[in-house]
Amino acid sequence: MSIHILISIVSVIMLLLAIPPIWPYGYYTFLRVVICASSAYMAYLGFDRGKEGWGWIFGIIAVLFNPLVPIYLTKEIWVVIDVIVAGVFLVSIFTLKSREE
Repeated sequence: MSIHILISIVSVIMLLLAIPPIWPYGYYTFLRVVICASSAYMAYLGFDRGKEGWGWIFGIIAVLFNPLVPIYLTKEIWVVIDVIVAGVFLVSIFTLKSREE
């Protein structure tokens, strides 16, 4: 299993776990760090593999989940964003494959 697939799976699981309001605030801070870092790496992969669209999408996600200058939204909006971003990570498993995979 390649690293980008593992990163995507972990990101999807963490994003979907964030939907129910059962976690302490620290989980959401940790989620921001993980998703920002994962998205930055996936953006690099997108540009490196000649898929600039994916690079830009993940770059925007990295900025949205940036833990240093957080964007504050309501829980309802974050739930929608979490589901959409989980879908993006899921689709990227199949579309950001390298030639060797």
